[in-house]
Amino acid sequence: MGKKRFSGLEVTLIVLFTLMSAVAIAFIVLYFTGSPTPEVSNPQCSVIPQNERIDCSPDAGASKQRCEERGCCWDPVHTTNVPWCFFTTNRGYTVESVKERTYEITARLRRVDSPSLFGEDIQELSFLAEMQSENRLHFKISDVPAKRFEVPQEHVKNLQSNPSPNHDRILSRMEIKQEPFGLVVRRQGSNRTLFDTTIGPLVFENQFLQLSAKLPSHNIYGLGEHVHKHYRHDTNWKTWPIFARDGFPNGGDHNLYGHYPFFLCLEDGSGKSFGVFLMNSNAMEVVLQPAPAVTFRTIGGVLDFYILFGDTPEQVVHEFQLLVGMPVIPPYWSLGFQLSRWDYGSLDVVKETVERNRAVDLPYDVQYTDIDYMHMKRDFTYDKVNFKDLPNFATYLHEGGQKYILILDPAIATVQGNTSYEPYDHGTAKDAWVTLADGKTALLGEVWPGETVFPDYTKEACIEWWADEYELFYKEINHDALWIDMNEVSNFKQGSVNGCTNNSLNNPPYVPNILDKLMYSKTLCMDARQSWGNHYDVHSLYGYSMVLATEKALQRVFGKKRSLMLTRSSFPGVGKYSGHWLGDNAANWNDIKWAIPGMLEFGLFGVPYIGADICGFFDNSTEELCRRWMQVGAFYPFSRNHNAQGYMPQDPAFYGNDSLLVKSSKHYLNIRYTLLPYLYTLFYKANTAGETVVRPVMHEFYSDSNTWTVDRQFLWGKHLLITPVLDPGVDTVSAYIPDAVWYDYETMERLPVRKHLYNMKLPGDKLGLHIRGGAVLPTQKPNVTTTYSRLNPMGLIIALDESQRAAGELFWDDGESRDTVKNGTYIHYSFTAVRGKLTMQVTHAGYKDPNNVTFDSITILGVPSGPFSVSFKGANADNTTVPEENMQYDIDKQVLTIQGLSLTLGETYIVEWQKVTMETLYKRIDCYPEEGATEADCTAKGCHWQPVYPSNVPWCFYPRDYGYIVKDENKNDSGMSVKISQNKKNGNFHLPGSPNIANLSVEIRYLSSDMLQFKIWDPATDRYEVPVPLSVPDTRETNETKRLYSVTVTKEPFGIQVKRKSTGTTIWDSSMPGFTFSDMFIQISTRLSTEYVYGFGETEHPTYKHNFDYHTWGMFAKDQPPGYKKNCYGVHPFYMAVEDTADAHGVLLLNSNAMDVTFQPLPSLTYRTVGGILDFYMFLGPTPEMVVQTYTSVIGRPVLPAYWSLGFQLCRYGYNNHTEIEGLYNDMKEAGIPYDVQYADIDYMERQLDFVLDPEFKGLPEMVDKMRAEGMRFIFILDPAISGNETDYYPAFERGKAADIFIKWPKNISDEIVWGKVWPDYPNVTVNDSMDWDYQVENYRAYAAFPDFFRNETATWWKQQIQDFYVNTTKFDGIWIDMNEPASFVHGTVGGKCLGEQILENPPYMPKLDSRELGLNHKTLCMSSEQILSDGKKVRHYDVHNLYGWSHTKPTYDALLEVTGKRGIVVTRSTYPSSGQWAGHWLGDNSAQWDQLSKSIIGMMEFSLFGISYTGADICGFFNDAEYEMCLRWMQLGAFYPYSRNHNGKGNRRQDPVSWNSTFSEASRKVLNIRYTLLPYLYTLMYEAHAKGSTVVRPLLHEFVEDKRTWNIYKQFLWGPALLITPALEPGVKHVQGYFPNARWYNYYTAEDIGLHGVTRRIVTPLDHINLHVRGGYILPWQKPENNTMHSRKNPLGLIVALSDKGTAQGSLFWDDGEGIDTVGNGEYLLTSFTAESNKLSNKVDHSGLDLADSLTLGEVKVWGAGKVTVTNATLTDETGTPHNLALTQNTKTQELIIDASSLSIPVNQLFSITWATSV
Repeated sequence: MGKKRFSGLEVTLIVLFTLMSAVAIAFIVLYFTGSPTPEVSNPQCSVIPQNERIDCSPDAGASKQRCEERGCCWDPVHTTNVPWCFFTTNRGYTVESVKERTYEITARLRRVDSPSLFGEDIQELSFLAEMQSENRLHFKISDVPAKRFEVPQEHVKNLQSNPSPNHDRILSRMEIKQEPFGLVVRRQGSNRTLFDTTIGPLVFENQFLQLSAKLPSHNIYGLGEHVHKHYRHDTNWKTWPIFARDGFPNGGDHNLYGHYPFFLCLEDGSGKSFGVFLMNSNAMEVVLQPAPAVTFRTIGGVLDFYILFGDTPEQVVHEFQLLVGMPVIPPYWSLGFQLSRWDYGSLDVVKETVERNRAVDLPYDVQYTDIDYMHMKRDFTYDKVNFKDLPNFATYLHEGGQKYILILDPAIATVQGNTSYEPYDHGTAKDAWVTLADGKTALLGEVWPGETVFPDYTKEACIEWWADEYELFYKEINHDALWIDMNEVSNFKQGSVNGCTNNSLNNPPYVPNILDKLMYSKTLCMDARQSWGNHYDVHSLYGYSMVLATEKALQRVFGKKRSLMLTRSSFPGVGKYSGHWLGDNAANWNDIKWAIPGMLEFGLFGVPYIGADICGFFDNSTEELCRRWMQVGAFYPFSRNHNAQGYMPQDPAFYGNDSLLVKSSKHYLNIRYTLLPYLYTLFYKANTAGETVVRPVMHEFYSDSNTWTVDRQFLWGKHLLITPVLDPGVDTVSAYIPDAVWYDYETMERLPVRKHLYNMKLPGDKLGLHIRGGAVLPTQKPNVTTTYSRLNPMGLIIALDESQRAAGELFWDDGESRDTVKNGTYIHYSFTAVRGKLTMQVTHAGYKDPNNVTFDSITILGVPSGPFSVSFKGANADNTTVPEENMQYDIDKQVLTIQGLSLTLGETYIVEWQKVTMETLYKRIDCYPEEGATEADCTAKGCHWQPVYPSNVPWCFYPRDYGYIVKDENKNDSGMSVKISQNKKNGNFHLPGSPNIANLSVEIRYLSSDMLQFKIWDPATDRYEVPVPLSVPDTRETNETKRLYSVTVTKEPFGIQVKRKSTGTTIWDSSMPGFTFSDMFIQISTRLSTEYVYGFGETEHPTYKHNFDYHTWGMFAKDQPPGYKKNCYGVHPFYMAVEDTADAHGVLLLNSNAMDVTFQPLPSLTYRTVGGILDFYMFLGPTPEMVVQTYTSVIGRPVLPAYWSLGFQLCRYGYNNHTEIEGLYNDMKEAGIPYDVQYADIDYMERQLDFVLDPEFKGLPEMVDKMRAEGMRFIFILDPAISGNETDYYPAFERGKAADIFIKWPKNISDEIVWGKVWPDYPNVTVNDSMDWDYQVENYRAYAAFPDFFRNETATWWKQQIQDFYVNTTKFDGIWIDMNEPASFVHGTVGGKCLGEQILENPPYMPKLDSRELGLNHKTLCMSSEQILSDGKKVRHYDVHNLYGWSHTKPTYDALLEVTGKRGIVVTRSTYPSSGQWAGHWLGDNSAQWDQLSKSIIGMMEFSLFGISYTGADICGFFNDAEYEMCLRWMQLGAFYPYSRNHNGKGNRRQDPVSWNSTFSEASRKVLNIRYTLLPYLYTLMYEAHAKGSTVVRPLLHEFVEDKRTWNIYKQFLWGPALLITPALEPGVKHVQGYFPNARWYNYYTAEDIGLHGVTRRIVTPLDHINLHVRGGYILPWQKPENNTMHSRKNPLGLIVALSDKGTAQGSLFWDDGEGIDTVGNGEYLLTSFTAESNKLSNKVDHSGLDLADSLTLGEVKVWGAGKVTVTNATLTDETGTPHNLALTQNTKTQELIIDASSLSIPVNQLFSITWATSV
């Protein structure tokens, strides 16, 4: 029969009856047992506000029944997320006992009886609280009877037994509530409650611990790792799980890779903040609710809290990092841009990626390979098929200045069958694996390689195994740093291959709200065993322990080098060793946004080296998204573009060389690289002071509540605001501009708003980048890698605030050594700018940069008016005034730029800019510089006509008030800005086609204490400005008292006066009449203080000092042999002047248009140029040498040539074949004449085609190889012009045409190449040399195209041609570039008709140039030709003609270094300021004439001023036949040219030393042996030029400026300070007049003191002799000469100790391998100094980085002036203190003492001293 069915009503009644019965029975039991009724049974639930409810049912399935079973309150509400079941306030624990000390409280807690949540409640707890410092409160709640797991963080320490007296009493910060237990933490002073746990009960069960606290503010930041869509937390009942997990950062609320139970709370607008850190590694969750309050729930360990107090958010971060450990300073190169992807597929593809990004000149330092490089994805292996060349990959990258990083995962593949995998075998033998719960059996999982085991990095044996395997792998695959991934730890199986046992560890009673709600999801079983404990407890420490193990491995492999580590999983403290990236994001617009809060949070967590995968890891990135991401990613501290397998490449170059993405990426990466010194300093501050690097805006502007939620913008440090575009299709961003002065980084303009939202226009290639007023940012000229950028000059950007103040700092070390801060091997600067005075204070100087880096530029923003003078002063130096040409002021933007400072890094300076009064002076200035002036012409110009005599005085001259008048003037301490207008009182005449510009801006900048700049330009027109980068100080000198100069402006007529304050001398006064500024004619005159003016070039000057009798000198680069008043190859609008007070200054006009200068007897100087602007820089010395040093600091220090290039060199235009060269070489060897370099002129080329070898020279490569094997070097010539008429494939032209690198007409005229003709001949023609020149040009010369070397593509093309020639044709060691003015044999273009504006070819004013009547295009290109600068800007050849050789030089130098791998040398014909950074120069196609000898000295001294130290003239002359005596005298003189080359032209007789007779050969051998003897001294001078900007060939006045007799000397010269050369310069002379300044002088040949001081003497000069004298007080290094430097460098080092009148001497030696690239920058050199005093010679090793193979030993020491008393003994004491007796010889007549230390083989790089004693 069927069962009875109950109705619904019946069922309900039965259930209710059952419940009521159960309740009744419970009450009866309680009554009869007498048990007290717990208070919670009658809770006061209604008094708890909804926002303060603490959830009593965090697990799923809350119900009233279960809630009440837990003794909690049940109150359903309709508000979302508010708990229905919540705790009462009277449960938890009570305090049973308390012990108080000044800084510490301990207590015992007893649990209040109440129902349990999840079981195993701990009844008795221990409480410890301690004030560990004045800003850190620590409290810990732990189990009394049982030892529970605690995090073994190696850095965190408990309170020391003797706390600092600054510690606060703990009771001033904390109060304990006893029933129930609660903790109230307050801020001292205000007594504000910060952390109040009485809001909810303490729960402490075995696997469930909970503590809640009420907070003072909703401004909560931190907790991680998750994706937080915003930086400030939402406190509307948000729960954040924390448990390390391999998950996707896709915007969910789930847990990710790292474990960070730390948050910061900003209390209010005062900035007062505090942080809360729970030191617990178990799975947990943190709940934020609207009270506001926080609840921590963890399922293990103890409650170990740290409360960190700060007056600002930054101070809280500092305190947190003090606790867990300060972040590591990453290596400098790791701040460069980085490229990576998972699955390139092969190394070939990796290299293709590298090359295409190199090809676009992308700044790019690091290349990665992901797991695809591995064999079967196994650690410590590589794919020997697809990545077969991986062992050499790092070398390949290093050759380009780049680094290589590879990946390792923790999981290690097991072996199957009989195969062997040594890492697994070794680890198994060492018991290195995580085990199952039995503690023995390795846990098996599955990751990328398949079945795997997992290293237990908490075990010492595992750490050793890991380090061993890594070391072995590094030996196989060289790399630079390590990326560790999958270390959460990630497992593709759930727990293990066999699953996990069902127990309370794998399945605890409460599982936090972690992803999948399964403890072992995608990781290991929780009951797995590790050395530190159960995986349940240490899971989130797996990545941390791997980091610790990896750090040991890296230390073992890289030793003293810092290297880099990048980890995915992290835990507080990991930042001490590693950086982190934000994981496997995706290519979408959400992830680009969310990366910013992620970076900001890791800044809080102490991991400042942070970034997201740029352009996204998963999915294909659109061009727009990737472009925008590259922009913002350029400002990630860790800046890496990385994507995943199967998606399109997204490296920048993939999008196309000319793509907007590439251009934008390069632009912002160049800015990044410019600012790397600032970013590196931020990392130093993070390391030493715990500051954030990427910084929330709120941290700096906490008083502004608008900033509390800003997370779509961020700061670098406190001074750089980054505002990216983070949405598609957007070009305007509503950006918040905090309450400060802000300057646009790119335009330097001040923003018009503050503390306001601002619609920022950001087109597709822009992001917002703003500098905060008050900032001093250190910068460095960028390059494509940090390897190269660190060689460049540094600068400062000073952004002045409202009070004209700014501050900053710089940290600088070698960029890669470990512990530089700890060891003190660094430089630290503090910069302060206050009202026109910048103090660059070195606060620590423990490092000397081997690159001799200088501060060359200072840019000052917010300067209300332009300066008149800038000066700088070193700690122990006089004020140096900055030349006006080195300063530039933008009156509209109020920006002052100071260049050319050359302030040595590591030294203290004060830079000032000042104003002074000045007076107006009128003198005649020629109003009609053209020829044929008439009175009518003159008056038509508004000028005066008055014939006067002598005739040189202009008859037509300007009225006194002709020019401009000041309309507006703004001054401040750092300079001034002026607006001027044309004074039309005298009419408005202008030259035809060149209208006057009525309104001009003037900016005067006080760049430093000894440097200033003034710039005059048309604010309404974007006129051409010289694109030559100068290095000027970023910070102006605002302290008027420290500037060497004062500057004033006269108003009518406008003029600028610069006065040297120490003497009152006015060194510049441009208030002279005639100032004209029209479109194609600009003229300015200035009164000078002296007629002793030197410089301006390149042209042949008959004397070194200029003649002021109305002489005009034209400057326009031209293929013009030297001749009187003929403009030659280069342009150098720079002069140095020596004032009557013996102070010196220099002036540069940065203008590259055709110009001339006229010297007038006032004395005054008039500049006239046909375009551009006026941009003057002034250097105030005050010594001549300091002028040059400062000038070269602005334009770039001279290149350090290879040692062999200081040897003698032979060349000839007209060698018939290689056998002729070979015969010459053999003859030179047989004659024993020292000789290092052989050249080939254009004869070696087939039909004069670049890169094509003539059949007559087919044996040249073999001959070169033979010569080089014997120590010789080979240099070949290249001209820029490329033949375009070849019938066979000619790579140089075809590649160039394909790359579109040749100069063309403007596109609006024609898209054709501007053809010229130079040396290349047509193919298939027979050249008849007897025909006249014009016939040959027309009929034989091919059409030639001219590469546009401004363009990056041209540099790439040029390098390829050079490389192909080196690889496929012949080896070489240097390159000689010629004809680069550029020269053409037709005028303008083939056919002679220049397209476009004819006025450009014949401007209204033609400067005083050679053949000026034929136009500017005479022997060169059409001025209307178009060139394209590296930034894409199109310019006229009219403006940049003078820069052609300059643009040609650097690509040639770069190609030489890259192709040969050696330093070599480049010699160029055409130069411009800064060319000396890359090349030397010869003085052109001179003639075999006697006057050329003295003129070559003048030329060398001028190029010393111009910053080109490696100079010389063609010895014996290029044109015409040399005469015997002249050539011999020239060989003697030329032996002391820095660049010593005998070279002559085609058709002339041979003039090499062996072409004359044995007497000539012997005389040549004698003088060259002297040169070779002194090469160590010359090389040291070259180093000093390279490092300090000193001159090598030095006018006497540079050393003896106080002696006015030296001011006119140009027929003698010095090598450095110590060797005086007095050559014979006229035919038939047997004596010469030599002046001996006031010093002791020794005859070089006899070692005798000649006894002459400050007198001129007639000295004997036989035909085989050149007079040489050594200056007393100096020590000259020397070596025994040999046939070439390869052999001479192996000889011991000798010293000439030329004692002064006081018996003292000093000197130095620089030594390296002689040819290595940037040995100075790399520290691979020896620098030692020598001193002699009181019969003792000693050395001091200033730098010792020399390779053992290049070391020198001490040889003979020659002491000159040793006295007439017999020396009885000489002793050398080595560095161990051991004395050695030395052999000596003495000539008491000459007073020369020779001490021979050769036998001891004492290395010069070791300390030694030599003493000698007399019998008296």
